[in-house]
Amino acid sequence: MKINATRLQQHFEAMSLIGKIGETGTCRPAHTELEKQGFDIAASWMRDAGMKTHIDNFGNLIGRLEGKNPNLPCLMMGSHLDSQPYGGRFDGVAGVLCAIEVVATLTENNIQPERSIEVISFADEEGWRFNKGLFGSRGILGKLEEGELQRADKDGITREQALKDFGCDITKFKASEYQPGSIFCFLELHIEQGPVLDLAHKPIGVVSGISGPLWWTVKLKGMAGHTGSVPMPIRKDALIGAAEIIVAVNEIATQVPGAPTVGTVGTIQVFPASRNIIPEEVIFTVDLRDIDLDRRNRYEKQLRDRIESITKKHQLTYEISEDTKSDPRYCADWIKAIIHQQCEDLKLEAVELMSGPFHDALALSYACDYGMIFVRCKDGISHNPLEFASYEDLAIGTNVMLGTVIEILKK
Repeated sequence: MKINATRLQQHFEAMSLIGKIGETGTCRPAHTELEKQGFDIAASWMRDAGMKTHIDNFGNLIGRLEGKNPNLPCLMMGSHLDSQPYGGRFDGVAGVLCAIEVVATLTENNIQPERSIEVISFADEEGWRFNKGLFGSRGILGKLEEGELQRADKDGITREQALKDFGCDITKFKASEYQPGSIFCFLELHIEQGPVLDLAHKPIGVVSGISGPLWWTVKLKGMAGHTGSVPMPIRKDALIGAAEIIVAVNEIATQVPGAPTVGTVGTIQVFPASRNIIPEEVIFTVDLRDIDLDRRNRYEKQLRDRIESITKKHQLTYEISEDTKSDPRYCADWIKAIIHQQCEDLKLEAVELMSGPFHDALALSYACDYGMIFVRCKDGISHNPLEFASYEDLAIGTNVMLGTVIEILKK
């Protein structure tokens, strides 16, 4: 039994036109009309595959293939269709479209599983619009945090308003939550977003675990003044402090050569942003990740200490808001074993590797066992219009996923 590679390619090509930027880029923000267009076409493919579809109150698109025993915990697959503002055609999309293709293949072969299968495109995995990701996957598990609906995007639109505009009812979140034990396991196929598979000349990887992300928003406060008249020794320049902290993030993350730790400052806002006013306030984000929790915790303390000393030196005040903090999460050994066996059956030498980026699987790992399949992407480029995975590799990954699903359904 094999998936229909031609159909899968056509689905990718059709989805790539929604929110297209340039020749190969994608901008499909969460909870927007563009994402709704993506949902509409994906839902049509879900229905073609025999699933019933709906959008829940968190903004997740859900397709369900009813099993012979619908009371059994479901096998869940999926990823997301929202993209980065300057993103590519495969990140997230692969996990949704390849899962739909797996279900379509089962339906075409007249296989009705004992347990139901659900395919989900989770809302706002990326997290850039409201500075906090995994919204839909955390939502269905009742893991949202206080104040999330009041987070605003760059245009001042709150998450609450965006959800209402999307057609969601925020007063009925409970109705969209999954009861404990209702999910048997979760599978996610994703492009690697790194260079390991490409350098190894291997199309498929078996994921061992996901690094734990720590996201901060840091605010530094100094004193504005005229750049031409305030002497350098008495300035309280918030941007100078921010610059030193940004360098510190890099120094801390790279102190152990070869370690998989990563640290990034990805956004920065300066107030009042005039060329002849000393910066009074700077707000920037910090992203620190590691598969080793003890090491990440040590680095977090080091960074807090550096921020304390740097701001004291420049007579600044600071605030740190913790946006996301998750432990590293490891894939279930029994699912990894099945994926490895499927790769062997297809005569693939699959590499086992960790994931630096987080995925919806990170949220689901707190509710059930999970497994992930990585597909090679060219030069490891992602979150960039140059992101590329071949349709041949995607078809191979989907066949691995199909075989994995068939084996899981036997349990």
